[in-house]
Amino acid sequence: MTAEIAHPWPVPPQDGYTVDDLLTLPDLPPHTELIDGSLVFVSPQRDFHTLVMYLLERGLRATVPAELRVRREMTVVIDKRNGPEPDISVVHAAAVRSLDQTYFQVRDVLLAVEVVSPSSEARDRDTKPHKYAAAGIPHFWRVEMASTDLQPIVQVFELDKESRTYVPTGTYRDTLKLSVPFDIDIDLTEINQL
Repeated sequence: MTAEIAHPWPVPPQDGYTVDDLLTLPDLPPHTELIDGSLVFVSPQRDFHTLVMYLLERGLRATVPAELRVRREMTVVIDKRNGPEPDISVVHAAAVRSLDQTYFQVRDVLLAVEVVSPSSEARDRDTKPHKYAAAGIPHFWRVEMASTDLQPIVQVFELDKESRTYVPTGTYRDTLKLSVPFDIDIDLTEINQL
């Protein structure tokens, strides 16, 4: 008796996948990303991840200027071989073209936020911030769970335009209060009430 394959795995092209493939391949799992020509399938989200994304999205929407928009889990096209999906992005309003839009160009992104999960730790700490900085995204936040009290810790970075790397500008535990990229005031302790 031979085993039947429920889902045949796609065979990658010799030079890897492209963003066009990512945007047009049928039946990809939700939130598939393209990193260096490889498709990356994400694991199911933990409750912490979901709650942090909700908390940050709600807080950003409360103060975002009219010329910007807040989006969750949308592909950002960096180049032909890279289409990551930040957990949250702040984009220029002019980049929002329609309700069936599935991606943004990297030039339209002002802030990318990644909430670190065990399955995406290396990508969220190293690979994606490196790619976001090299592509010129001005602001990056990395959010992790504190090991002591399981609360969110937000590490904030700004782009050094000369070196195309991120420079840390602060670490926030209870309140995320910033004046760039716009006035932001988010009570991180509210995660306990969600």
